[in-house]
Amino acid sequence: DTTYNDLTMQGIQFQTGSDNDFQPRNETLSLGNDDQGFWGMTAMTAAEENFPNPPADKPGWLALAQAVFNTQASPERHDDTCGGGLRWQIPPTNKGYTYKNSIANGCFFNLGARLARYTGNTTYSDWAEKTWNWWADVGFLDSETYAIYDGADVSNNCTKINKAEFSYNSAVWVLGAAYMYNHTKSDTWKTRVEKLVDHGLETFFPKGIAYEPTCEDWGTCSTDMLSFKGYLHR
Repeated sequence: DTTYNDLTMQGIQFQTGSDNDFQPRNETLSLGNDDQGFWGMTAMTAAEENFPNPPADKPGWLALAQAVFNTQASPERHDDTCGGGLRWQIPPTNKGYTYKNSIANGCFFNLGARLARYTGNTTYSDWAEKTWNWWADVGFLDSETYAIYDGADVSNNCTKINKAEFSYNSAVWVLGAAYMYNHTKSDTWKTRVEKLVDHGLETFFPKGIAYEPTCEDWGTCSTDMLSFKGYLHR
């Protein structure tokens, strides 16, 4: 059914911004790496699913996904605090700029893994490996249970980890790991996928129904949090 193809294409293109990297000028002062990353993953999905490309005078879906990856791989997005990794927010004035978390780095990892599989370019897989290793080493991934923790502040070198678990973190990391396994055929990635899936099902589907444990029981889920289970279902 192609009924809404044009509207969908227009909606995505409206967010690309003048530099075609999903950093529109009206959002730059409030933009997070995860916000940009979700649009990058949207473009990547469009490329993978052969969704009709924009008009010839506009960048295609692959180019848009690559533009997001390139901006997030640039040195200005990575610093030495906590040994590396992306910050949650992009502008220093944003609340959350001093926070490094699983979702920002998970979106970047996810996009790198998918670009590696789609293009065969080792630059993307190298970044995916590097991002996974940093994320695991800093302690955002529990090496025993494979719980994914939310993040930590750079002011204490990411040593005081916020151990809240959210389903969207599980979603982006397990999908990226699955793409890395598909791309590399490595038993290491296979094991990682299996452990992430097992913990995700145990934590977010304890009774066979999707559940957001950090906020659902208390009715404290924000609007964003209410969307998290949707990403995990996908």
